[in-house]
Amino acid sequence: MNRIALILVSCAFFCSPPSQAADPPSGAHDFDFEFGDWTVHHRLKRATGEWYEMDGTANTRPILGGSGNVEDNVFHRPEGDSRGVALRAFDPATGLWAIWWVDSRAPHSALDPPVKGRFEKGAGTFYSDGEIGGKPVRTRFIWSKITATSARWEQAYSYDAGKTWDTNWVTEGTRVR
Repeated sequence: MNRIALILVSCAFFCSPPSQAADPPSGAHDFDFEFGDWTVHHRLKRATGEWYEMDGTANTRPILGGSGNVEDNVFHRPEGDSRGVALRAFDPATGLWAIWWVDSRAPHSALDPPVKGRFEKGAGTFYSDGEIGGKPVRTRFIWSKITATSARWEQAYSYDAGKTWDTNWVTEGTRVR
């Protein structure tokens, strides 16, 4: 075999074609609907079981090259305004999102375990296990009713490993034009 033929055969086995950008992993853009500014109406359940309502705003922007995002919230609470930040990151190895929360009323508190989950059939469901008041609790977030101009989020706790759920926070968001 001559040298040119050997080089061509070798290149057929060892030369790689020009690399192309890979498609993002499935689920990596599930929170893109939330980018931008929102007005938000909140309903929260107090420890007494009574519900109260408040309004607020939110702004969400991408980070980590699009595989994460930050949601900055302002809450107009009855006792005065506060802020909170949701930090989200997508793991392409598992296809799961993780969500952490920082509250301006206790900004140096330990972070709770992140809720983790994914979107399926237009709704996102996320879970974590932790403690509240020394008791084991399972937390669930659900994102649903997502349109170009609106979305719903709710939080619920379960003290019996997910057999029953107590919804304690519901938000209805409307995109600011």
